[in-house]
Amino acid sequence: MQDINPGAISIDPVPLPVFTEKELAVSMLRLDRLHPVISGNKWFKLRFYLEEARAQGKKTLLTFGGAWSNHIHATAAACRIQQLNSIGIIRGEEPAELSATLLQAREMGMQLRFISREQYREKIIPGDIAIADCVIVGEGGYGIKGAAGAATILDHANLAAYTHICCAMGTGTMLAGIMNRTPAGIRSLGISVLKNNPALSSQVKALLLHPEQDPVIFHEFHFGGYAKKTPELIQFMNDFYGHTGIPTDFVYTGKLCFAAAALAAKNYFPPGSKLLLIHSGGLQGNRSLDKGTLIF
Repeated sequence: MQDINPGAISIDPVPLPVFTEKELAVSMLRLDRLHPVISGNKWFKLRFYLEEARAQGKKTLLTFGGAWSNHIHATAAACRIQQLNSIGIIRGEEPAELSATLLQAREMGMQLRFISREQYREKIIPGDIAIADCVIVGEGGYGIKGAAGAATILDHANLAAYTHICCAMGTGTMLAGIMNRTPAGIRSLGISVLKNNPALSSQVKALLLHPEQDPVIFHEFHFGGYAKKTPELIQFMNDFYGHTGIPTDFVYTGKLCFAAAALAAKNYFPPGSKLLLIHSGGLQGNRSLDKGTLIF
């Protein structure tokens, strides 16, 4: 498997008509170009956990996720590149047929262990796993090391060129990292992709270097909840691709871009604002859609 290629990351213009009309300059940090499998922010959130494993001489990363988890997929690939073992604790009973995501994770060497949803909520690790040899990574890379890794995403952007940094949110790890890195005067915005998640703000604050900060999080763009979608979102993603040539996924970046356009239409951003949208990668999740749903 090929190695990570940070040099492939680009910053592309996002010329949607609504942005032009509202006098906004909008660009996208294309983390999806980083690697064909470990695309987007996932590698950044994993990088310091991988370093911890090497420093401590541990041979295994153990983490948590669902059937279509980008994080599970990326962890399996990263561990294969780093010649480490990986264990995925998967939410729910083992199905008769694995998702394409889990099949590929298993092909990349990940040991999959399925636990009940009740056990998953408590993040219970099966007793026969030798956790002393494992670096345990929170769901979605959540944790201090995950946020520290996410902060390095902004090494690939000239922060002085922007007034707003916008990202999608699952656990809040990436927003925390961005907030820890951005100087005063730049607003960091998070678009939650989960429904009914009032704890998200406190999850972010727990990872902040300055926890007195209040994260700016929009909760109204989840389209029904995590990994949920509507025809409106799918149509937007296709239209967005038509205008920009940038593929998005329906779990994270599609919702981020929809939110940015909707907020612009409501005059949330002052004229002259310069937005940087962060592409979370995760395009592999689109494989769960029927063929032909998306035009890319």
